[in-house]
Amino acid sequence: MAAVFLVTLYEYSPLFYITVVFVCFLVTSGLVLGWFGLGVPVILRNSEETESSTRVLKKQMRQVKNPFGLEIPHPSTASVTKGITLTPDCLEDCILTCYWGCSVQKLHEALQKHVYCFRIKTPQALEDALYSEYLYRQQYFVKKNDKEEKYCQLPEDAQVVDFGPVPRSRYPLIALLTLADEEDREIYDIISMVAVIHIPDESYRLSCRILYQYLLLAQGQYHDLKQLFMSANSTAPSLSDTPPDEASTDRSLLEKVGLAEDESELHEENSKDCVVCQNGTVNWVLLPCRHTCLCDGCIKYFQQCPMCRQFVQESFPLCSKKEQDEDESTHI
Repeated sequence: MAAVFLVTLYEYSPLFYITVVFVCFLVTSGLVLGWFGLGVPVILRNSEETESSTRVLKKQMRQVKNPFGLEIPHPSTASVTKGITLTPDCLEDCILTCYWGCSVQKLHEALQKHVYCFRIKTPQALEDALYSEYLYRQQYFVKKNDKEEKYCQLPEDAQVVDFGPVPRSRYPLIALLTLADEEDREIYDIISMVAVIHIPDESYRLSCRILYQYLLLAQGQYHDLKQLFMSANSTAPSLSDTPPDEASTDRSLLEKVGLAEDESELHEENSKDCVVCQNGTVNWVLLPCRHTCLCDGCIKYFQQCPMCRQFVQESFPLCSKKEQDEDESTHI
């Protein structure tokens, strides 16, 4: 019987080969088109009808209340020789401590000590970590919800007109906000805030601004407070608000120290709607690019940011679905 089968297969081998190829073609077509319950490859999918195969990780967020706020009301008039005006806005009684000419290295060492050694809850704790590596210190008591302007200036006998060329070993001004009452430090997760402020001088005429803001937590962490690039109207100042010659100078100086933003980030969209569907309200922040441009419905279709095309590693919502429903009901 076996011999007869082999002879028959030999006689009709062309037909056998054609059958094998046809069966392989059908199996391959079935796998590609999903006939066997398998997913269709991403390259053949219609992005408007199906979700992304790889879901972007949703970053776990923990909501905390920040009791500190700090603004520079008149940045154009600030200078090392004339001083600077600061406006704290705090939810509790606080202490504002300003350190002129603080060492860059000692400041970052102090932030590490907050993580590994002791908590920076008071101005004295920061001074112990800085080892007096600053030129001058000023301190003010800030009452709860009091937005009174505080004027900070180096004394005349300091004879400081600039802090040298870039890169510098000292920051012009460090502003520390701490809670005044011991009981408040037990309530809030954020116990202090450190703001690094640039002030123009003879060597470096970049306009006055807050370069970095660090929020120090009671658990021993600190976080760099960064700006989000919103697709909605923003009241934040941009280079377009300044004269052309000053704007070009500021941008060239920012590029030298790596703080310049792209034009696409400086000139944001003028719509509060999602940049994709133009219907839903923007709610999702994409990381690491920090563009806030997608609504709840469109976030599941994108693995790359639709504004800068950078791959999205994580994302988080500005508000939950429950908060959105409450806000809509309030408007109704």
